[in-house]
Amino acid sequence: MTLLDEKRGTAVPPRPAPPSRGAATLRDLGLGIRFAAAGGREGWIRTLLTGVGVGLGVALLLTASAVPHMLEQRSGREQARTEAGMSDSPDAQAKKSDTSVVRADAGTEYHDRTISGQLMRADGAHPVLPPGVDRFPGPDEMLVSPALRKLLAEPENTLLRERLAFRTVGTIGDAGLVSPGELRYYAGSGTLTPADGGHRIAGYGDDGPGQPFSPLLVLLTIMVCVVLLVPVGIFIATAVRFGGDRRDRRLAALRLVGADIRTTRRIAAGEALFGSLLGLLIGLGFFLVGRQFVGAVEIWDVSAFPADLVPDPLLVALIVVAVPLTAVLVTLTAMRSVVIEPLGVVRRGRERGRRLWWRLLVPLAGLAVLGFTGRVGPYAPVNPIPITVGAVLVLVGLALLLPWLVEACVNRLRGGPVPWQLATRRLQLSSGAASRAVSGVTVAVAGAIALQMLFAAMNADFNRITGQDPSRGQFAAYSENVTGDAATSVIEQFRATKGVELVIGSVEAYATKPGDYSDDDMQPTTSLSVGTCDTLRELAKIGACEDGDAFVAHPAGDKDMSRWVDETARKGKEVEISSGNAKPVRWTLPADSPTVEGRNDPMGTPHWGIMATTGAIDAGKLPGATITARIRVDKSVPDVAEHVRNTAARIDPAMRFVTIDSVERDRQYASIQTGLQVGATATLLLIAASMLVTQLEQLRERKRLLSVLVAFGTRRTTLGWSVLWQTAVPVVLGLTVAVLGGLALGAMLTWMIEKKVSDWFLFLPMVGAGAGLILLVTLLSLPSLWRLMRPDGLRTE
Repeated sequence: MTLLDEKRGTAVPPRPAPPSRGAATLRDLGLGIRFAAAGGREGWIRTLLTGVGVGLGVALLLTASAVPHMLEQRSGREQARTEAGMSDSPDAQAKKSDTSVVRADAGTEYHDRTISGQLMRADGAHPVLPPGVDRFPGPDEMLVSPALRKLLAEPENTLLRERLAFRTVGTIGDAGLVSPGELRYYAGSGTLTPADGGHRIAGYGDDGPGQPFSPLLVLLTIMVCVVLLVPVGIFIATAVRFGGDRRDRRLAALRLVGADIRTTRRIAAGEALFGSLLGLLIGLGFFLVGRQFVGAVEIWDVSAFPADLVPDPLLVALIVVAVPLTAVLVTLTAMRSVVIEPLGVVRRGRERGRRLWWRLLVPLAGLAVLGFTGRVGPYAPVNPIPITVGAVLVLVGLALLLPWLVEACVNRLRGGPVPWQLATRRLQLSSGAASRAVSGVTVAVAGAIALQMLFAAMNADFNRITGQDPSRGQFAAYSENVTGDAATSVIEQFRATKGVELVIGSVEAYATKPGDYSDDDMQPTTSLSVGTCDTLRELAKIGACEDGDAFVAHPAGDKDMSRWVDETARKGKEVEISSGNAKPVRWTLPADSPTVEGRNDPMGTPHWGIMATTGAIDAGKLPGATITARIRVDKSVPDVAEHVRNTAARIDPAMRFVTIDSVERDRQYASIQTGLQVGATATLLLIAASMLVTQLEQLRERKRLLSVLVAFGTRRTTLGWSVLWQTAVPVVLGLTVAVLGGLALGAMLTWMIEKKVSDWFLFLPMVGAGAGLILLVTLLSLPSLWRLMRPDGLRTE
C-alpha cells in the first residue's frame, strides 16, 4: 500500500517490516563475529588470546577422546603377540611341526627399565613369526625394537651390550610393539629344547577376553577421568571471557548509537562464538601437530604411536557442539550481571554481592548423590553415572564457591604497604576475574587430593605383602637349563661378581620313596636341596655342619607334613630322584642325619625335606634339578644390579632373575596410578599455560593504568610486588577451598569403598605444587609487565 505525503503530494514508500527474531539473532551474531574478526590490532590480539586459550583446552579434550582408541590398539597388539598353543610338558614332541617354535622368556631389567625378550628356536623350515617381525633370528642373532637399538647404541650402556651379546640383524616393526618406547628383542638359539626350560608354541594371537577390572578400579578410573577433565572445561569457560572490559566499553558505544540491551548481548555472544570457533581450529592444529611428536615423548614410561591417537567421532562431535555452546552460554550469563548503558558500564555485582546459599547447594548435592549411591563392594557391579555426576557437582561447586569467598575476603582488606594496597584495590574492583584465573587450580588440586586419599585407602587391597626379606638378599635367580658340573659352579660365578656379598645357592630336586604304587596311592615325595653348609643354614636351623653331612628338615609347626617328610626321608634308606623320561638316580640318606627345623629363605619360601651338602651327593647328576641363587649385594657399588644380571645372562640367557621386595603391587592398580600421573602432568601444564595467558591478558587490559602509574613515578618493584600479591591472595583462598573440598570428597569416596582415611595430610604436596605453579606464572608474566610500564602507553589514536 502506497502512502501520500499531504504537504508535498508525493508517494511515501512503506516502512520495511522489522526482521524476524531469528533473523535478528543471526544478524547480531554476525555483527559480533565481524567485531571479533575485523576489530583491528587490539581486536585480533583479544580474539587470538581467546582462541589460544580455548585451543589448549580443546587439544586436551581431543587427546582424552583418543584414549579409548589408543588403549584398544595397545591391547590388540598385546593380544596379537601372545603365544598360542603353548605346552610346557618336556615330552611335547608330539606337537612338533614345520611351523612350531620353542621359546623361553629372556626378559631383564636395566637401570629400572624393563626389557622384554625371548629366546627362540625353530622346529622346521617355516616357523611362525611374531607380529612386526619379517624374518626368524638365527642362532646368536636378535631382532630389537627401535628404542632398544637406540639404548644399545649409547656409549654408556656397555653393561647392557655385554648382557645382550647377540648380533643385531633387524628391527621389530610397530605391529609387534605396545608403544614406541618399548624395549623388546627376539634372540635366536641353536640349543633350546622343552627339556631345557623352553615351551613349544604353535602360533601367535589370543582372542580370549582380558582380565576384567575390579569394581574398586572402575571407581578409581571414573574419578581419574573426572578430576582430569573438569578443570579443562572450567578453563575453556574462563578463556571465552578474555577481554571482557574492552568488550563492555565497545558495547556501551553501540548502545549510544541505538542498540538495545538484547542486541548488545547477542553481539557479545557472537564475539565469543567466533573466538570459540577459532579455538576449535587452533585446538585441532595443536592436536595434529602434537600427535606427530607423541611417539618421541615418554611420560612416566608411557608413550603411544601417532596412529593410535584417533579421537572417537561421537566425542569429537560432542566437543565441536559443546565448546561453542559453552562460550555463548557463559557470555550470556556474564552479561546478566552487567548493565550496559550508552554512557558507560555498571556492574551490579558490587551492589548486591554474590549469594552464598545456592553455591553451597551444588557441592552438597554432589556429596548427597555419592552418599545415596551407596557402598562399592569388591564384587558388585558399579554404576558410573551417579558417581560421575556426584563428583562433577562437588568439583564444579568448589569453583562456584571461590568467587564468593574472594569477594567476601578482599572487601574487608584495608591499609598496608603501597604494593598491597594496589593489589587489594584491584581485587576489590575485579574479584571475579581474579577468582576465574585460579578456579582451574582449585578444582585440579581438590580432585587430586580426593584421588590421593582414595589411592591411600585402596593401597592395602592392591599391594600384597610378599613375605620376602630384602635385608637377607636383594635378588634371586632360577634356571632349569643349568645341569651337570655347571650347576655346582653357578654359586662361585655369582660370588665372584662385583659387589656381591653373599650367595645362598642350592640345587633343587624332588626325592620319592621307592616302590610300586597304584593310581589310588600317593607316592611319598619331598624336596631335596643340595648346597654348602652356609647355604643350608639359610634354609634350616642347622648348627654343626661339615661337607658330606645331610639333614632332615621339618616344617615349623606342621606335624602332618613332618610325618610325610619322615615317611619319604627314611634315615639309612634309599630315596629316588627322577624327572620325566630321565633315568632315575637312587641315593641313600645317611643314618646319622640329624633332624632340624626348616626356615624361610629371603624370597619368603619355606624349606623342608632332605638337605644335603655338596660332598654328600653329586648335584650335577640329579635329573630334573633346578639351580636357585639368592643374592645379597653391597648397594654402594655402582651398577651392582647390572653386574649381577650380566652374570646371570652369561650362565643362562633364559635364567629367571627377580628382585626381592617386601611388597608386590597389582599391575592394573599401578597402570591406573601411572595414568593419573600422566594426566595430572598434562593438566597442570595446561593450567599453567592458561593462567599465563590470563595474566598477560589482564596486564594488557591495564596497559593505560600502568602507564599512568609509571608517569607519576611508581617504581617497577612496587608494581611487581602488587602483581604478586594480586595473584597470591586468590590463590591462597583457592587452595583453602581446594583442601576443604578435596578432603570432603576424598572422605566420601573412602566411605563408599568401606575404608578409613589413612592420612589426612595428603594435601600438603598438592598445595605446594599449586603454590609453586602460581609463583612460576607470576615470574613468567614479569617481562610483559616491564614492557607495559612505559609512559608512551598513554598515547591514543
